[in-house]
Amino acid sequence: MNELALDTGLWHMMTNAGPMVKLVLLLLLGFSILSWAIIINKLLLLKKVEAETSAFYDLFWKKEQLEQVAAAARNYKRTPLSHLFMAVYSEFSTEIKADRQEPGRPGDRRSIDRMQRLLKKTGAKELARIEYAVPFLATSGNTAPFIGLFGTVWGIMNSFRSIGAKGAANLAVVAPGISEALVATAMGLLVAIPAVVGYNFIVSRTARVAAEMENFTSDLINVFEKKIR
Repeated sequence: MNELALDTGLWHMMTNAGPMVKLVLLLLLGFSILSWAIIINKLLLLKKVEAETSAFYDLFWKKEQLEQVAAAARNYKRTPLSHLFMAVYSEFSTEIKADRQEPGRPGDRRSIDRMQRLLKKTGAKELARIEYAVPFLATSGNTAPFIGLFGTVWGIMNSFRSIGAKGAANLAVVAPGISEALVATAMGLLVAIPAVVGYNFIVSRTARVAAEMENFTSDLINVFEKKIR
């Protein structure tokens, strides 16, 4: 009984599969390792980003002087909000210096326009940083089942070829080869399901970060515009 279980075990089927099926299984293993590495890395990154985003947002409204916010922003490297703030702070500082040199001068609308462009560019850059490598999860989820199916089809073709060569078509002859081939489809699904779930979860959390960035961008423009005017 133990010998039979060993012969029909998953590891036995994988090691006794044909060369093409083994190649497919190795490819799927690579997809799986990369997918899990991306999922774990992004979840850890998003956890830090969300914590720092909340902390920096509170800091921004608590500090009365923007110079204090700029000094503290260097300690918040993970959150996109600090990068958004620093991207336009230099422009704001230039405008304030001009106000001090020419008291009573009207605020420069072009400066606000430049800030908006800078914020848009910086926001896109920060989102690209957070989303880096995430599309691979979608690729893995979409292609892994088909790669596994290819291995299964190839394995079944070889099984039928063996049947033709031996001239026998009973279940004892057909079952081992087909079961070994079906392992590829199972592995494809085992790779695809976590990749799809991880992709959807990461995208939804990234969307929340993007919404925070958009809200903070509006707040920044309002604050700077009031100070400049």
